[in-house]
Amino acid sequence: MSDGKQVGIVLVSHSAQVARSVAELAKALAGGGASVPVAAAGGTEDGGIGTSAELISAAAASVDRGAGVAVLTDLGSAVLTVKTLLAEGDELPDGTRLVDAPFVEGAVAAVVTAAAGADLAAVEAAATEAYAYRKV
Repeated sequence: MSDGKQVGIVLVSHSAQVARSVAELAKALAGGGASVPVAAAGGTEDGGIGTSAELISAAAASVDRGAGVAVLTDLGSAVLTVKTLLAEGDELPDGTRLVDAPFVEGAVAAVVTAAAGADLAAVEAAATEAYAYRKV
């Protein structure tokens, strides 16, 4: 984007290790993706399995570059936590969207698309289209 704004990506998993690993994989497959703001928000504050509204909010704030934030989640309560934060209205940056996409494939598509300078709608569309990736 020529205005310096860029879509940020937050990956929310019940496991900190899974969130970090998917972020690392997506950035690597995007050619290093060093310019793409990607944050992992996995697990709980004490390192346990679960989700944390505080970790998600902090991750979203850390990747906000003014063009919106795409949030991808792994399972049930991660989705519910993000939906609750969005409903509260002031916990996440303006322009934050929960993206309905497969976690790994969607993350890769989102980061690759964001790295190309696409807007939030295009990043969301690319991640969502990952549902159509066939393996056989």
